[in-house]
Amino acid sequence: MAKNRFEAGKSSPVTYLSGIGEKKAQALAKIGISTIWDVARHYPRAYENRGDVRNIADIENEAVCSLVLTVSGRPQTAMIRRGMTLTKFSAFDDTGSCKITYFNQPYIKDSIVQGGTYRFYGRVKRTGTGVSMASPIAEPAGDGARLLPLSPLYPLTAGISQKQMRTAVSGALALLLSPVVKNGIKETLPLELRRRHSLCDIGYALRGIHFPDSFKTLDIARRRLVFDDLYTFALLSRISGKRERRKADAPYKKADREKLLCLLPYSPTGAQLRTMDEIDSDLSGGFLMERLLTGDVGSGKTLCAAYALFCAAENGYQAALMAPTEILAVQHYSALAPLFEKLGYSVALLTGSLTKAAKNKIYDKLAVGSTDIVIGTHALIEDIVHFRRLGLAITDEQHRFGAGQRERLFSKGTSVHALSMSATPIPRTLAMVLYGDSDISTLDEMPPNRRKADTFLVDSSYEERLYKFISKNIDAGGQVYIVCPAIEEEEKLEDENGEQISLDELFGSGESEKPKLRSAKEYYAELSEKIFPQYRVALMHGRMSGTEKDRIMRDFAAGKVQILVSTTVIEVGVNVPTATLMIVENAERFGLSQLHQLRGRVGRGAMQSYCVLVSDSRGEDARKRLEMLASTTDGYKIAEFDLETRGPGDFIESRGGKIRQSGELSLPYINMGDSAALYTAFDEADKTLAADPMLSSEANAALREKIEYIRNKNQLV
Repeated sequence: MAKNRFEAGKSSPVTYLSGIGEKKAQALAKIGISTIWDVARHYPRAYENRGDVRNIADIENEAVCSLVLTVSGRPQTAMIRRGMTLTKFSAFDDTGSCKITYFNQPYIKDSIVQGGTYRFYGRVKRTGTGVSMASPIAEPAGDGARLLPLSPLYPLTAGISQKQMRTAVSGALALLLSPVVKNGIKETLPLELRRRHSLCDIGYALRGIHFPDSFKTLDIARRRLVFDDLYTFALLSRISGKRERRKADAPYKKADREKLLCLLPYSPTGAQLRTMDEIDSDLSGGFLMERLLTGDVGSGKTLCAAYALFCAAENGYQAALMAPTEILAVQHYSALAPLFEKLGYSVALLTGSLTKAAKNKIYDKLAVGSTDIVIGTHALIEDIVHFRRLGLAITDEQHRFGAGQRERLFSKGTSVHALSMSATPIPRTLAMVLYGDSDISTLDEMPPNRRKADTFLVDSSYEERLYKFISKNIDAGGQVYIVCPAIEEEEKLEDENGEQISLDELFGSGESEKPKLRSAKEYYAELSEKIFPQYRVALMHGRMSGTEKDRIMRDFAAGKVQILVSTTVIEVGVNVPTATLMIVENAERFGLSQLHQLRGRVGRGAMQSYCVLVSDSRGEDARKRLEMLASTTDGYKIAEFDLETRGPGDFIESRGGKIRQSGELSLPYINMGDSAALYTAFDEADKTLAADPMLSSEANAALREKIEYIRNKNQLV
């Protein structure tokens, strides 16, 4: 079927673009690109600074830059060995000459003209024999040539080159921004709003983010796109979160709290008691509770959950607690079952690994009401699970569940109170923005018996001393976590030479020279084979199956593994009392809140615990952040600092990257300084919905279309 560009639009398949056939379309689908709009929204991950033009005489060895040169002789191609050709020529500027070579690119001799002027971008070698470049990117630079200073680098997949991706993006923008295309890109922000916040139009933003003609243009484009996504996120959050308070079947009678608390070997904190009061108020108020419980690592969220379960059971209702993994479910069951059995209530554990016979027994007891409390995984939301009288549903690490999954659990009763728990300390103001549809309880006080992990910041020169410290901890009965930011060594860029300017560098991270990544696989092999052959060392990362990760984590929790080398897939909330040492390699690569969560994996037992942050970064901002973490264990102070310095991106992404299943959150440019943009976006969204709750006005027609597109297609645009 012939392609009609005038009939194409945002939802049209990528095959409408010139040069994209079925084979390339299949390759693009692997990275989530299936429509023309997907191409336009496939933002660069970095930029080559081709505008850095230098003279030959001034160039240093190994510099990555551009040279504007005139070709002095005809390119010559020779076969240097079977299957390999070499094309070479010389070029010059006013200050000197440069030898240029291309391997296995014989077509170069036809595209490079003697006497022509070109901009060559790549790595320059300076030796005793002169100056040379190998396979540089060449662009005509004669009279009238328009050369952009910044060239985009895109995330790729096998079968797609950078050149092909740039061509596809250029074609997508030309099509979608054309006034003759009916279903193209429409401006969704009112002119008044854009003027109020000095935002460019959407066409300028998309052109500027992909093909900026200056750093200023790139910054202007980025500001608009950040605001656009945050504003859309805010609208979706508010619209999806709108709820009328639903009446409960009957108000709960206030439970005798002391019946539960007297069984504890410790006294609750003031924050825990305050949260229990808030739960009491919700349950007795005649409306269904919808509460989010946030708290620092070790702040005692489990006790508050236990109190809510107790209240439901005391009022004759069944209650369910759903955890994202089996190991966490088992941990909750092990802690809560003995407690509730003393109170006279039956507790069951329902997970996917149980035998069919064991599951059927639990199903029967839940259906007739002989099981009061059930703790489990996603197995709780299977269609076969029925409750006689479900009155409370608790989700632990709520960001690990989609809205649809939580609703499936709530739907198993006619009047179900909802309590969600978050493992991330979130500044209250930000929590109110992100979770405006929930009431929020904050555990901002730590139990007095909670041991704090001593935190140290070192560089790689401490390696030998660190190995001795590892041995000392293990020999004393402890266990060790070692966290690396990557599974394998960093992959090199395909089809491109030279260094890249990252978005972090452009917009304020201060990391001009990033230390080499230490990969989990590499470190594991080194430790297990060379450094610590006397200990059992295990490796865990995100490419492993859930079953394999659970097995490794269980082995570590059981003390069968002394050293666990892992990426950040270490389960939040897993309690390993003998884990005494947390080492984080390339600590500068992590957000503060994430580092604080990792530190919380140790210090859960009687032994003194330690956290060692290893970083060779010389970036001032990175050092300030890490020093701040080393100076305090207050998760809320850390979260506030992280929000101020890095923006809300980490917090938003920690929610799972979903807007209540309404669409993917795609905010690649959120970083330092964008927290203010988040609040501004939510404020503007609230104003928009206050004036036009259904976005039904003609002025909001394009915005309404956009929101509907997102919700229908499950993508953020």
